[in-house]
Amino acid sequence: MAHKISCTKLLPLLVLSGLLFPGTVKSALSSGAIASGCFESEREALAKLKGGFTDPSGRLASWVGKDCCQWRGIACSNLTGRVIEINLHNPYVDDNLSSDLKPGQALGGEISPSLLDVKELKYLDLSMNNFGGTKLPGFIGSLKQLRYLNLSGASFGGTIPPSLRNLSQLQHLDLSNSFAESSRNDLLWLPGLSSLRYLNLGAIDLSKAADHWLQAINSLPSLTELRLPNCFLSKLPLSLPFINVTSLEILDLSNDDFNSTLPWWLFNLTRLVHLDLNSNSLGGELPDEFANLASLQELDMSQNSYLKGRLPKSLGSLCDLSVLKLSVNNITGDITDFINGLARCNDSKLENLDLGNNQLSGNLPDSLGNLKKLRYLQFSSNSFQGSIPRTIGNSSSLKEFYIADNGMSGIPESFGQLSTLVAVDLSENLWEGVVTERHLANLSSLTDLNLNKLSPNISLAFNIAPGWIPPFKLRYLNIRSCQLGPEFPTWLRNQNDLKTVVLKNARISGTIPEWFLQLNLQLDELGVAYNQLTGKPPTSLTFVDDQSNVALSSNSYEGPLPMWSSNVTTLYLRDNHFSGPIPPDIGELMPHLTDLDISRNALNGTIPLSIGKMTNLTTLVISNNHLSGEIPRFWSNLPFLYILDMSNNSLSGPIPREVGFLSSLEFLILSNNNLSGKLPSSLRNCSSLDSLDLGENKFSGNIPAWIAESIPSLLILRLRSNLFTGKIPPQICRLSNLHILDLSHNSLSGSIPPCIGNLTGLKVELTDADTERYEGRLTVVAKGRFVVYDEKILYLVNSLDLSDNRLSGEIPEAITNLVRLWTLNLSTNHFTGRIPIDIGKLEGLETLDLSSNNLSGPLPPSITALTKLNHLKLSYNNLWGRIPTANQFQTLNDPSIYEGNVGLCGIPLPELCPGDEKQPQSPDYGGGNTKSEDRGDDLERLWLFLSIGLGFSVGFWGVCGTLILKKSWRDAYYGYVDRMKNKLIVAALIACRTD
Repeated sequence: MAHKISCTKLLPLLVLSGLLFPGTVKSALSSGAIASGCFESEREALAKLKGGFTDPSGRLASWVGKDCCQWRGIACSNLTGRVIEINLHNPYVDDNLSSDLKPGQALGGEISPSLLDVKELKYLDLSMNNFGGTKLPGFIGSLKQLRYLNLSGASFGGTIPPSLRNLSQLQHLDLSNSFAESSRNDLLWLPGLSSLRYLNLGAIDLSKAADHWLQAINSLPSLTELRLPNCFLSKLPLSLPFINVTSLEILDLSNDDFNSTLPWWLFNLTRLVHLDLNSNSLGGELPDEFANLASLQELDMSQNSYLKGRLPKSLGSLCDLSVLKLSVNNITGDITDFINGLARCNDSKLENLDLGNNQLSGNLPDSLGNLKKLRYLQFSSNSFQGSIPRTIGNSSSLKEFYIADNGMSGIPESFGQLSTLVAVDLSENLWEGVVTERHLANLSSLTDLNLNKLSPNISLAFNIAPGWIPPFKLRYLNIRSCQLGPEFPTWLRNQNDLKTVVLKNARISGTIPEWFLQLNLQLDELGVAYNQLTGKPPTSLTFVDDQSNVALSSNSYEGPLPMWSSNVTTLYLRDNHFSGPIPPDIGELMPHLTDLDISRNALNGTIPLSIGKMTNLTTLVISNNHLSGEIPRFWSNLPFLYILDMSNNSLSGPIPREVGFLSSLEFLILSNNNLSGKLPSSLRNCSSLDSLDLGENKFSGNIPAWIAESIPSLLILRLRSNLFTGKIPPQICRLSNLHILDLSHNSLSGSIPPCIGNLTGLKVELTDADTERYEGRLTVVAKGRFVVYDEKILYLVNSLDLSDNRLSGEIPEAITNLVRLWTLNLSTNHFTGRIPIDIGKLEGLETLDLSSNNLSGPLPPSITALTKLNHLKLSYNNLWGRIPTANQFQTLNDPSIYEGNVGLCGIPLPELCPGDEKQPQSPDYGGGNTKSEDRGDDLERLWLFLSIGLGFSVGFWGVCGTLILKKSWRDAYYGYVDRMKNKLIVAALIACRTD
């Protein structure tokens, strides 16, 4: 062995070194010299160190024998034989903690003080082990020869020991992720590490150092790499008296809660190669001083929500820049000047450009194609428009191109020249025109193609020759709302590497061809929904992923409900023509289903009990079928279910109490069945419910108060068209999130609770969280008809419907506090008193129905403030007074709105109000206008009398005058009269004889 030499052989060397280094000889002799290549004192120290560790995987099994220099992780000096390095880094997990740290692989226990006997130790690495919260020992600060200390990811407890200030020769310190629990630390110990070149304190809580961290760092003149991500520093000083860390090349201050602008001193660090400030709250505009950082190669300022303004031209002058990440900010304007600047570099090194999730606009510049080394291009979620530049075909190194969620419209044929392109996302744009094989001609490396668009409008069509064979082998294909049909795309004939196939709303009709089924695909997703496919569902396809998805919704498939392999986890078959019963063994065939939607078919029979074996089920939607029988009782087996929709069937019987075991349930929709009985009290355990829809059934009894007491998060409560009796429980006012309440068509009595105005969900403005929440679909009576609102708009609907009950008393004035109401329907009850005087406060009201009550009094003047009102019914009450004609009431001119109110008058009713009839006016009222009107009346009377006289004269003399002047006409006339007289006499005589 290399170290197994006798002390005698070392004597000449010791004498020589003694002349130069007397301390070495003294130390060696005092320790009893070297035994078998390892100092005994150090071997004993290491043995004690091992004894303090737990080593379940036997990583220290080699720590036996006398030569400790041969032990695993130990290195000794070739000159002195002293132990200078202990490297016990856990090799089973990487430094980014991206692998699972299994307890059986990591060292644990505690660090023995015997480590101090290894006096020349320069290198200590215990990273990625698990010391289970054991306090980091302070004696580490006594290892004054240390140059390298790495304790990252080692799960110590406590705080950083101040004694580390004694390690004046330390050059490399990594304590990132080294504490199991967060404890607040300061950096008062840091200035003592005057030799430090590398410092990483990532994920250590340095909030106690928020006021002095920069001064502490600035005391380290040799520092070249500083990493303080996720350290809760919060304060980023904008100025420094002097800069002492000008050697810095790498600076990482990401995710530190900074909320200032960029400090000026940052741009004096002219040696910076890597700058990472991502995930803070930095604001202001990007300054032109970036031009000072000419050596910068990587810049990450993504996810700083207050960064705004345009991209400075100075960024385009950084020709060494290889990575630029500015995503998730508020940067505006176009990028032409910036890209043009980069393109002017003789040798632009830019490989990664991420500008996604900003507010950038305009066209993509032609100079984009001059960035020949570009490999990753991210422009998603901006407002770019126009066409992808034709020069894109020059980007010979481009591998990933993401431009989803913009307003782009044109794809050039040169796009097909990107031979290195692996993945492209063109989804959610305004593409138009025709894609031919020339657009895809040389995409030989392409594996992922995403051309998804949620809008059903189709403006892009594929027109590819039937015999064309693509040069690529796709693994991921997602095309939605593009025309691929009418036939199934034949250019997929050779795509036998496909794992994801989504061809939704592609106007494909007919059957899926046999050649596609014979590609022997190993799929994880098949989505062909929203087409016109017929024939047999493709049940022969193989799904290999443990979480595979099948979506055939909205086609024209017929026959029995199809089943797939057991590893399919989501199955969407809604809106087809499947018939017959749900397979009774569906739970055995597909036990791992998480999402099952077979609604809007023609399925009959009962709900199979085997569904209770789908223990991972989260959504079960079997609505709009012909299912019958009672609801089964297997619900205790489905702990993760959060959507249950069995509406629009013929189910009967009560709600089983076992439904109360669904503690994760958020949507319970059982409307339009024949269910009956009282609501089981076990439903109170479903405390996470957002929507409870039990309408159109035969439920009876009182509305239970526990609905409000136990389910405080309710957004929608719909109990219409049942047999509920009793009073509206006042506890319902506690439902502060409720924005749709429908208790109509029951037999409720009593008055509206005066606390109704406390429903804050109907009076406060929406938050960003409100706009993002999912609420499903719901049928609401609005504007006098049934309206179906889907998830895109339902969160905006605000409705209160108590119509067709036996409610009485006055309408509480507090109801006018619900200022976000769209619909208020209190019709067909027994309400008395007046319409609330402040009804006009409901400015958003579109539907108001107070008909068929006993309301009295005039319409309150404020009612004209309802300027959005387009459906109004006040008929069959005892209202009186004039109907207003201001604002929106000019358009509400249907008399049926007001009929049945004998005291109402004015337009549009025929009854005139008092004072509307024409009244005599005094001679001097109106001055000259009155006299002018009188003269007009006299002239009209004169012309009337002249017309009568003239008509009489013409009629009389036209007939009688002719008989007087012409004898022949006179004889004929009188002869005719005599003949008619004789005929009448004869007829009368005959009639008398007959009698």
